[in-house]
Amino acid sequence: MSKSLDLGYARVDLDRETRQGLPEVVYGPGKRVNEIAGIVTALLGRNTGPVLVTRVEPGTAAAVRALVSGGSYDPDARLLVWRPAPPVEHTVAVVTAGTADGPVAAEAAAVASALGLRTVTVRDVGVAGLHRVLAAADDLRAADSVIVIAGMEGALASVVGGLVETPVIAVPTSTGYGAALEGVTALLAMLTSCAAGLTVVNIDSGFGAALAAYRLTRRTPR
Repeated sequence: MSKSLDLGYARVDLDRETRQGLPEVVYGPGKRVNEIAGIVTALLGRNTGPVLVTRVEPGTAAAVRALVSGGSYDPDARLLVWRPAPPVEHTVAVVTAGTADGPVAAEAAAVASALGLRTVTVRDVGVAGLHRVLAAADDLRAADSVIVIAGMEGALASVVGGLVETPVIAVPTSTGYGAALEGVTALLAMLTSCAAGLTVVNIDSGFGAALAAYRLTRRTPR
């Protein structure tokens, strides 16, 4: 039976690291500072791997760090990290269609780095200027996996999916005008891409994309 710790306000999953190779990741929004600090303290004391808190605003991050020492904060990614993982032999390229996709890319890159993946970032290579992504093709092909982040019509994922042989993880973003439907148009376009084999995660989920790339590195005994 899986072990958990009842803190009253949360039941902390203590053996997720044993099952999946990574302690439970804490979703920050909706939690009080003392609640985040309590969960982080429990995870640090009962696991050995990295402890992450996502989507944390600067004021909350500062208050949590005052209660739990040793953490670092990336304001662009809104990510708190304790005990980052040592590097592994896997490079993930984080690619954005436009500058407005930057916050999602920051989350993806920061989470991947905290989990030990080497990251390279290729910014602002959307399909409205196709020469930009073609110029970066060699860098994309050199990566072990590619995270493609795009809003509007989401076409960049299909283009990259046709250029590389490695796994492509597509992240639709809520960037775009009216008919972009806050990311739904890009999501549906990526799901129906003619570049077969794309992995598609939730809208604006840089975190989900980084975890998908991380899972590609895992080999668990049966």
